[in-house]
Amino acid sequence: QVRLVESGGGPVEAGGSLRLSCQASGDTYDGLCMGWSRQAPGEEREGVAAIASDGTTTYRDSVKGRFTISQDNAKRSLYLQMDSLKPEDTATYYCAADFPPPGLCTNLELVGVDYWGLGTMVTVSS
Repeated sequence: QVRLVESGGGPVEAGGSLRLSCQASGDTYDGLCMGWSRQAPGEEREGVAAIASDGTTTYRDSVKGRFTISQDNAKRSLYLQMDSLKPEDTATYYCAADFPPPGLCTNLELVGVDYWGLGTMVTVSS
């Protein structure tokens, strides 16, 4: 079992920044793929960014150049630095852990994700 707890969400004005954090505990290991997804009201959940155990990152096109995913393996923590935020980034953001085969790290595929956090809400006002 893996437990994921997100933090760092909140209200922000367009153009602003937020840094999301995800603390993992339980049966994690260095080969795990970790990532972030989001779900806006009335919309389907979508993959945002992922990072593989070798540090390879994958981003959704709409966030490239604005969001940066990183991790601290020693702390078992995952981060999402979000800059130049737009109103369309408003959503609940979820931390995800994907055991091999890591579809999340390959193409932000969410179907095979093994564990989810409860989410943290981000609201971007115009």
